[in-house]
Amino acid sequence: MAQAILLIGGNLGDRLKYLELAEELISERIGPIELKSPIYESEPWGFNHQQNFLNRALSVRAMRSPLEVLDAIGGIENDLGRVRLGNGYSARTQDIDIIFYDQHVMLTPRLTIPHKLLHERLFVLKPLADIIPDFIHPLFGVTVNELLAVCPDRSSAWLYQPQKKKAE
Repeated sequence: MAQAILLIGGNLGDRLKYLELAEELISERIGPIELKSPIYESEPWGFNHQQNFLNRALSVRAMRSPLEVLDAIGGIENDLGRVRLGNGYSARTQDIDIIFYDQHVMLTPRLTIPHKLLHERLFVLKPLADIIPDFIHPLFGVTVNELLAVCPDRSSAWLYQPQKKKAE
């Protein structure tokens, strides 16, 4: 078994419900979730959209190889209504990325581990710092906390605060 660090998130539909469903399916199809970050809300990264994203980092005890995890992720995203519109960034019900897989380094046409843009994205680093602050990036040789301290991303990522329903 390996420690797979995943980032889950989306900005369409019932965002919290999709996070919960993704977690259930990840537990069933990939392995037990050992750690969960708080939920973060962030502006869309790389494109414009009216609805913010909700994101959470997970540490999963993966019972599959990295490519098998990737295939399972594709099935989960499809089951949760993910529609891919091409190569660009777009709104989605759920997106699941493999950020780290133990200390593996992998560069194939289908999968890059560690995730190639993790160090440039505040919405990735903040939840990672909550669950694996001292994890050392296998290529950069620095911790997640150190990456967060020098992250060039100037967008916003903040702890999610659910809206309270008005009493009628």
